[in-house]
Formats: sequence, C-alpha cells, structure tokens
Amino acid sequence: MALSKDEVNTIIGKFGKNDKDTGASEVQIALLTERINQLTEHCKKFKKDKSSQRGMLILVGKRRRMLKYIQRTNLERYRSILKELGLRR
Repeated sequence: MALSKDEVNTIIGKFGKNDKDTGASEVQIALLTERINQLTEHCKKFKKDKSSQRGMLILVGKRRRMLKYIQRTNLERYRSILKELGLRR
C-alpha cells in the first residue's frame, strides 16, 4: 500500500523547491493525495476492509487541515496546488 521510493522522489521533485524539500506543505499534500488515491482504489475493490477505510479517512482529514493552513497563509499557493492535484473545493 505504501508509495514506492521512485513515486515519492518524483512527487518531491515536482512539488518541492529541491530534491530534499520533504517538509513543504505542497509536498506533504501531494504525498497524502497519492496515498488517498491508492487507498480509494483498494477500498473500491475490497468493500469490507474497514480498517483501510478508516485509515483513508484519517489521511483525508490531515490533507484537509493542511489545505486550510495553506489557504490561510497564502491563497495563491492554495489555488495552484488545488489546480495541479485536481482537487475540488
């Protein structure tokens, strides 16, 4: 279920300022979004796997809080990350 190293590195390279920039909010939101997408596909396939559903909902809540933080601090960054990740809000 976890993201592979290559996937993580490509996401960090795309959303971070450099290759070691793992703490940026955009990078964290992008990583959470990728994990949520994988868990969504898993939950569609295995409908009775309630622990995975719960884990996915926890990740969605974390992503929502991070998006709220970015919206409060820098509205332009918020809009750009929503557009890049294809999130509705």
